[in-house]
Order: sequence, then C-alpha cells, then structure tokens
Amino acid sequence: MLDWLEDQPGRTWQERWLASGADDAGEAWALGPIRWLEQQDKHTPARLETMTSALIVLIAADVVRPSLRWLLTGGKKRKLARNMTLARDPEGFAKLRRHCEQDPGIGPHAIGNILFRTAAIVAAKGGTLADITIGDLLEVLDAELELRGQLRSGEASFKALRDMGIFGLDVPTLREIRSLGQHTVEDLVDRHHLACHPIRDLLVDYLKERQPAIDYSTLVGLAYQLVRCFWRDLEQHHAGIDSLHLPREVASAWKQRLRTRNKTTTTPTGEKVAMEVERLSYLDTIASVRAFYLDLAEWALHDPARWGPWVAPCPITPHDLSRRKFERRRKARMDARTRERLPVLPVLVNTTDQWRKDAQALLSAARCTTPGQQFSAAGQTLVRSVRPHASPDNIWAHDPVTGQRRQLNREEEHAFWAWAIIEVLRHTGIRAEELLELSHHSLVQYRLPSTGELVPLLQIAPSKTDAERLLIVSPDLADVLSAVISRIRDHTGAVPLIRSRDSHELVWRPPAPLLFQRRLGPEIQQISVNLVATLLHKALTRTGLIDPSTGGPLHFTPHDFRRLFITDAVLNGLPPHIAQVIAGHRDINVTMGYKAVYPDEAIQAHLAFLARRRSLRPSEEYRVPTDEEWAEFLGHFERRKVSTGTCGRAFGTPCIHEHACIRCSMLWPDPAQQDRLVEIRDNLLARIAEAEREGWLGEVEGLRVSLAGAQDKLAQLDRRPSSRHVVDLGIPTITGLNTVPRTPSTEKDNSPHAAPPR
Repeated sequence: MLDWLEDQPGRTWQERWLASGADDAGEAWALGPIRWLEQQDKHTPARLETMTSALIVLIAADVVRPSLRWLLTGGKKRKLARNMTLARDPEGFAKLRRHCEQDPGIGPHAIGNILFRTAAIVAAKGGTLADITIGDLLEVLDAELELRGQLRSGEASFKALRDMGIFGLDVPTLREIRSLGQHTVEDLVDRHHLACHPIRDLLVDYLKERQPAIDYSTLVGLAYQLVRCFWRDLEQHHAGIDSLHLPREVASAWKQRLRTRNKTTTTPTGEKVAMEVERLSYLDTIASVRAFYLDLAEWALHDPARWGPWVAPCPITPHDLSRRKFERRRKARMDARTRERLPVLPVLVNTTDQWRKDAQALLSAARCTTPGQQFSAAGQTLVRSVRPHASPDNIWAHDPVTGQRRQLNREEEHAFWAWAIIEVLRHTGIRAEELLELSHHSLVQYRLPSTGELVPLLQIAPSKTDAERLLIVSPDLADVLSAVISRIRDHTGAVPLIRSRDSHELVWRPPAPLLFQRRLGPEIQQISVNLVATLLHKALTRTGLIDPSTGGPLHFTPHDFRRLFITDAVLNGLPPHIAQVIAGHRDINVTMGYKAVYPDEAIQAHLAFLARRRSLRPSEEYRVPTDEEWAEFLGHFERRKVSTGTCGRAFGTPCIHEHACIRCSMLWPDPAQQDRLVEIRDNLLARIAEAEREGWLGEVEGLRVSLAGAQDKLAQLDRRPSSRHVVDLGIPTITGLNTVPRTPSTEKDNSPHAAPPR
C-alpha cells in the first residue's frame, strides 16, 4: 500500500492519497491499486485484499485522512470506519456507546449510526472523539443527506455528543441550530429582486423605520405586501417605472390585478377548471400601501431631506378601503361555518373520546402479547408483528386478514393528543398559539379568605393581544389537564422543561414545563401547530361528517372552536361583555363578530342600556372601594353556593328565577348532592300525581317545569365520568419564597381610577 502511494506525486502521504484520485473515485477507489498491481505483475485478489486491510491501518494511524464523502459511500467503507474505532480512541468510543445505551431516547439502530458518524469524523479530521466540533457533525450530516437523500438518527447523534459535554456548555439542540431565524430587512426586500434601486432603498428605510413597533411576522407580511404585491407587480407590468407618482390608469390596473387571483378546481368528473376568485387579502394590502404613502407625507414634515423627495399623491382613496361589504360577507361566511359545526360538535367529541379509549385498549393488549401471537381488544383482532430490529418502544401489529401493519403506540399517542386538544379548545375558546404555550405554571389557584375554598384558574399567557387573562377551570377541563400532566411527567414526577420557538418572532424561549409536549426521537419537543391541524383532520375523518357546502369531509380549524365557544356561551346567557373578557378581545365588536345566530336587537338594546347607565351614574361611584366593599365582592363567591350546587350568575346581578334554582340554567350541580336531586325529583313526581288526582291543574304546570329542571341537572351529572370526584391538577408549588397572606386591603386595586364592584 505504501509502495503504491509512494509512486504518486506529493510530499506527504496525504498529498499522495489525494493525488492518486482514489478519494475522488469513491466506491471505485480500488481501480487505482488494481492498475498499479497489474503494472507490477502482482495483481491477485489476495494481494488487493491485503492492500485494503492495510488501508485500515493507515487510517487508524492517521497516516491518510479520506474525505467524508469517501467514508460515506459504499458498505465496505462503513465497515472500515467501524473497525477504525478499535484503534483510534477506543476508550472514548466505549464511553460513547455506554452513554447511548443508557439514554432511553436512543434506540439500537441509532447507536450504530452514531458510532459510524463519529468514526467517520475522526478518520477524516484526525484527533480523538473529544476533538469533534459542532461544525464537524453538521458537515457529516449534510454530506450524508446529499449522498443518500435521507438522514437517520441525526438528532440522536447531536444529542449524544452534546450530553457527553464534547461540544461544551450551553449548547442548543440540533433543531434550534438548524431552525431559520430572523432575516434582515435587506434580505426581506432583496428576495423579490427589484429593478429600481432607489425604490428598493426607500422600502428598506421605510421598513426599518416601522420595525421597532411591530413583531417580526408582521414585518414579513408588510414587506411582502409592499415589495411583492405592490412594487414588484408594477415593475412586471410597467417596465422602467421609477416613481411613486402613479398615473391613474396604472394605479387602477394594479388594483384590479390585486383584487382577483387565478384558481384551479377539480370537478366531480375529474376535469380541471381555471377560474378567477376574489383575493381575501386585497383590502389588507391596499391598506398597507395607503399607510406607506401617508407615512411618507407625515415623516417628510419632520425630516424633509430624507423623506420629502418621495412624497406623492396616494393612489388609494378612502372609498377603496370601504370594508362594509367585505365585512358583511365575511361575517356571513363565518356564521354559516359556525352554524354547520356547532350541532356536530358532540359527534366529534364522542368519536374522539372513543378513539382514545380504543387505541389505549389495543396498545395495552399488544404489550401483554408475545410477538407473533393474536390478541383482541376494542372489537378488533390483530396479530403482534415480529420485528426484531424495531425499537423496543414501538409496538407493531397487523391485521391477519388484510396484512396491514399498524404502529399502535403512535396511534395511541395521536388519539390522546387529538382528544386533549379538542377538549381544551372547546372548554376554553383559546387560540391555538395560546394552547401550545400552556405550561404547568399556568395552573394557579385562588383561595377564598373566609372559607379557604380553592378556585382553580387557568392563566393564559400574553400572545396576540399582549394581555394575560384568567379562566375558571371547570371539572371537565380539570379532567383533561390532569390526564395531560400525568402523561408527560418524567420518572421523578416533574414536568420536563423544554424550549419552544416563538412562531411570530422566530426566536427560542427559555425552558418551560409546557403541557403540550411529546417525545420525538431522542428529544422532547413542543407539539407544533401543523401537528394540531393533522390530529384534527384525523379525528374528523373518523366521524364521517360531510361538509354540506363542498360535499367533502368536514374540516375544523383550531379557531373554529373559538367561535363555537363564544357562540355557545352567549346563546346560553353569558353577557357579551363577559364573553369579551374571557375571549381576550379588546373590542366587544370583535367578540360579537365571532358569535353567530344571536339577535341583533338584543345587542343594540344591551349596548344602549350600558351607555345610559354610564351617563346617569354619579361620579362618586368612581372611587377607591373601601375594605367593606371589597370584602362584599369577595363574599359573592361564597353566597353562590346552594344546597344542590353552585350558582353561576354574574357578580351583583339578582336571581332572575326568584331562587328557583332547580329550574335555572345557571345552576352548576354538585356531584355530591346527586342523592338530594334524586329525592327532589321523586318528590316532584309524587306532587304531580297528587295534583292530577285532586284536580289542581294550575299546580301541575309549575311542578312539571321544576321536574324538567331536576331531570336536566341529573342528566348533567350522569354525563360526567365517575372519576371526577378526585382530580389531581398537579399545581406546582414554589418553595423558598417569603409569602405574605393576602387580605382584602392588599388585594384590591388602589389606583385612583379603580371602579367599585358592581
């Protein structure tokens, strides 16, 4: 082998190896030694095999360093790299193997890939395992992806080296390193390749001026509207344009192009038809362009040298921004969507809950079954598949009739998270972003000062409106949150801390005990918005519901549950201004836009009533409440408790049923008082029979109304699971802080503008 290399040009063995062309030849590297042996009349298979074995020694001794591409091509190269680990840093590779075997997130196949990649890096770069850098691993991963078109156990390789401390301290995950961050304003503008450089520079300056006041996602959208939808479109249709002063015909043609877009649809017969449809973002784009022109005119008053030369008449008139027709049509679409989905929501809930139970039963039965044996659960008969090379955590089974293979642990995971997502969304009405940001610390509690009763609350972190809010945790929601926390706890009983990525700012947040997390490969990651949409689609597919407008499967988005929650709450008597607070809207008109099928006259009368009450109320009421008034406000929560449950009416409102609680829809029945409700129902039945027997027909009508209310309360209790009495929310406790008991005087808002409780 050395004789062959000595015949190659170069001063060092590495230079001669590269000059021989063997490194560039890849899998055909042996052709060079074969030709050399033939020239020496020494070519035999045994001698070539001896030269190949000698190459192992040269690589292990760091005499030659093949490239990563050479080491990654061909099965024999993989064997050479594996054997090389026995001679180069055997202690380091043995420690790496032990670490991987002890990590539950790294399977047997991943261990082989990790050892091979690290051996290839050491062979190509020299040194030992401790000398590997992040760039070395990223380089081998990129080369492997380019050569093979796939990447197996890449995150596991990075995690193993990171956890061993080879990369140093405070190193993020591979997903964080490879995630896209924020682009500069210049990059956002230059990606559209504008021809007019002065206009390009103007747009860059304008976006930089707006950047501090908006988040990154808004900046990206604004750049797209001004650069791609506005100026790039003008350059494509009017070559050489270089002024913001647009002729009327140019502006009109641009607005017409922006108003519509081409869409291709497929008919039931399979024929593709092209048509023009209205662009839903049309008004948003022209509003951004109008703001651009008006900002330039305003800024020119303060800095005429910089902005003055670009001031021009705005091509967008106030009439172009008329949204009345657009908003009415959008409201009609959203109302129709809500009316279609509200009646079928129970079907989706029941189907998803049954899916979760069936998937859990199948997985439990499969785990108790030997591979190759048949088992039955949830009305299905399957055979556990024999897969000796599969990860121990993956449970495979197949249908004995069709042979279809199923990964039961993945099915159970998808079923559980689909159920949890749907339940939390429908009980809270929160946004998808707020759902994924819920953490263990979001569960807080409020203790009544006098009775000591705990009221569980769910804290919604600031997101779209940058304002937090608190929601009462109902028993149904408590069951779901308890199941989620019990599932994600680690062996120590704590919720793992994970890092999540802000989808608006494209930055990584500090580690937090997020509730919606799952293990994906070796790492525990936050559930993504895309997975939420996928799980909703899977759940709806199992229902078989049909969308009447399209004839295809019914589609739900996470925001549909927000509209359904607000609509259902308002229709069941919740005042609109309370629904606004729960939903986290700044304007009550936004809340009223979300809800559907609510009488307009009731809204107008209610708003007029509030306006009259504000105008007639004496100014003395706008003062700092006294301790007695604050105690009265806190005591309201205690006076809501009645013998059969808890009254849910708003603070300061009288009982509209004159304390006929059994008839009232605001009564929240207590499961512990179910026997009392049964006794009341039986008593009502006896009294109705007596009234009918005695001819007291006026009494019969009222008793039947009370009987219907009692039966409705019993039905509500029957719909709740029996395990509701004990719910472990896993509310985290913080020790080591000097806490001071809160009193009515310390809890109230002492600001001069605080309003008294009403």
